[in-house]
Formats: sequence, structure tokens, C-alpha cells
Amino acid sequence: MINLIDSFSEFKNMKSIDRPTMVRVLEDVFRTLIRKKYGADDNFDIIVSTIEGDLEIWRKREIVPDGEVEDDRYHIAISDAVKIEEDYEVGEECYEKVGVADFGRRAIMAARQTLISRILELEKDKVYQMYADRIGDLIFGEVAQTLKREFVIVDEATGAELMLPKSETIRGDYFRKGDMVRAVVDRVENKNNNPMVILSRTASSFLERLLEQEVPEIEDGLITVRKIVRAPGDRAKVAVESYDERIDPVGACVGMKGSRIHGIVRELRNENIDIINYTSNEALLIQRALTPARISSVELDLDNRKASVFLEAAEISKAIGKKGVNIKLASRLVDYNIDVFREGAFDTDADFDVELDEFRDEIEDWVIDELKNIGCDTARNVLNLSLDELLRRTDLEEETIKEIIVVLKAEFDDSGKDLPDEAIEEEESSEEDSAE
Repeated sequence: MINLIDSFSEFKNMKSIDRPTMVRVLEDVFRTLIRKKYGADDNFDIIVSTIEGDLEIWRKREIVPDGEVEDDRYHIAISDAVKIEEDYEVGEECYEKVGVADFGRRAIMAARQTLISRILELEKDKVYQMYADRIGDLIFGEVAQTLKREFVIVDEATGAELMLPKSETIRGDYFRKGDMVRAVVDRVENKNNNPMVILSRTASSFLERLLEQEVPEIEDGLITVRKIVRAPGDRAKVAVESYDERIDPVGACVGMKGSRIHGIVRELRNENIDIINYTSNEALLIQRALTPARISSVELDLDNRKASVFLEAAEISKAIGKKGVNIKLASRLVDYNIDVFREGAFDTDADFDVELDEFRDEIEDWVIDELKNIGCDTARNVLNLSLDELLRRTDLEEETIKEIIVVLKAEFDDSGKDLPDEAIEEEESSEEDSAE
């Protein structure tokens, strides 16, 4: 006969389920067995020991004279009672120990399956609730398995299996089984009633948690991280603010000779991190956000949340950044749509410009999108850049760029407006190439 005690003793050491919950589940399972066999369970006491992994079932009935048993569920004849305990007398309550084997093999097997099912459901609910309350928290775990699209990470603190999709890893991340990995809890999903805890190394909160670890002033509340924007593996911008005038928030985050920031940079696969001092002065914040470029002046359109930034020609490429990453991150950080202009490229009487979207009938959509990806939203944005600069920053062919320059130049010729010097030089170069 199968001993059901052995079935539930397997679960007594489960750390994810508290003892009161375990006792309640076990009682429910055994009371179901009792009702099926005896028709009622209100006169049964179940004593569960989760520490020892065993239980006792006691049946309580009133002792009545022989021949006066009206309901054997609640009454027991005196002749039967003395077989259990010789000292029993009529009118007393008889306590009879019920063995698990008395329920029968089939009932025990069914109860065992029910027990396993209930325990697994409790574990799933516990995992879901535990990690749903830890969104954004840092997790340190070991790679247990590498799959085609994800890594299975075992949380060192709880032993739970978590998922790190490869889409949530940084370019350059390469993990093998047994490697230790840091990531943040990004979200918790329920798929087919199975909780899936999704980790991320690309989330802004991951960088924030790393900063909290390395910079005690942030954890102590002396420095506040106002906002973080990232292009994972490429660049990140962090706006910080100090509530103590004696503390330089940027210097505190960077550390002596970069001692604090270097460890974070290595963790993020050499991602460039720009730490800037937050200010409520939006024009100044935009200047700081476009670091490492040096800005000459900024004009704000508060209603439309647009900023026109003027800088020297040599600073334009720094402001835009590789593949437009710098200007995109700066725009997200300050919540402004930033346009860059070369200082002195055109005066206030010749500030005519045209949005690139106006040329969609002459230039293919994907070409315009490619230009906008590097921060060129207007015709002058494009014409302010040299041919070499456009070739380097886009995936466009040289002939395509020359055709674009001709189309954009024609717009300014028709309007009688002056062209930037770069555009004139490119046009002359294009004409010489055609002549040859």
C-alpha cells in the first residue's frame, strides 16, 4: 500500500511556500479523502507536521449503548469503543486514529496527484507575486542553459529560473553555462498559466541600479538620477542632481580618475556614458545633453517642444554622433525635438528652410528616413553636411547623395535663397564629375 505521507514529505522543505499555506493545502487534500469515504469531515481532526513530514487523522464519535447507534458517522457502540480504549464509557467521546492506508490505493493515488498539482500552482503564484513586486530590481544569477533565443538564469537568491532573451542583451554579451550574470527584472508574464520572469540588460533601470551600487551618494539619497536614456552598447546619457551644494553630482558619479564609472562601462561592454548635471534651465540642459559637442546658442520653441541648436561646422558631427545616436539620446533626455544648424550658415534674412518630408514626391521614403535617422529633418540640415560626412553617416550610395543634393539645391534656387557653402562645393564637384 502506498504511504501518502511519503508523497507530501517531498514538499516539506520547499522554501517558496510558507508553512501555514502548506498545512492548509494538506488539510484540504485529506479532508477531500475523508468526505469521499465517510460522507462528512466535520468530526475529523487532522494534525499535520510539516517539519517531520507526517500527519495524524483522528475520528471523533459519541459513545452510545449497543443497539442505539442512529448514525455511525457520529455515533459508536460501547462494545466497539472499548476495543479502541478499554476505559471508554457511554456518553464519552471516542477518538479513533485513522490510518492513511484505510482510504485505499486508488484514493491515495488520486490524492497524491491533487497534492502535487496544488503545490505546483502555489509555487507558480509565489514566483509570480515575488518577482512582480521586484520590477527594476537587480538580479545576480548563474547561466544554467543557453538556448537559441534566450539564456536561462538561476537567481542566486531564490533559486528560481529566469529568462534573459538575447534581444535584451548588450551587443558583445556572450555567456556560457556557469557564467555569472547581472540584469534587472524587466517584466513578469503568465504564459499558459506558467509565470515567466523576463530579465534585461538593455533597460535604463539596469544602468540606474549599477550606478546605485557604485555611487553611495545615490543610494543615500544625496544625489538623484533624474533621467536615463540609452542606446545599449553604444551610448547612454544620465541626468543627475544633488540636493547638497557641497556635492558635485557629476564628479561623484564618475569618481576619482573615473574609478566609479569604469566598472559600469566594462559591465556595459564599453558603452559610453555621459553624466550631465540636471538643471531646470532647458536651454542649458540641451547644451549639456549634446555633449561632447560645444554649442554656440540655442533657440527654443516651447509650444512645439522644438529646439534649434547652432554650432560651428566642426562641432556638428559631434552633436549628431555616429548614426545620429548622440542627438537622438539628447532629444529623448530633454524631451525636445532638436535640430542642429551651422553657425553663420545663413543669416536671419535668409533662414528659409524646407522639411525633408516635403520632398517625398521626388525622393524615396526610405532615403528620407535614412537622412532623418542621422538628425537631418530639413533640407538645410542635409546641405550643411559635406558629401564625405553624408557617406560616412548613412548607408546611401554616393550617386544617390549627389542626386539628393541636386534636388534640394533646386528648391533654394527656385526660392532665390542662398545655399550653404558645402552644398555649392558639392554641386560644383558633381558637375565636374559629370563633365569628365
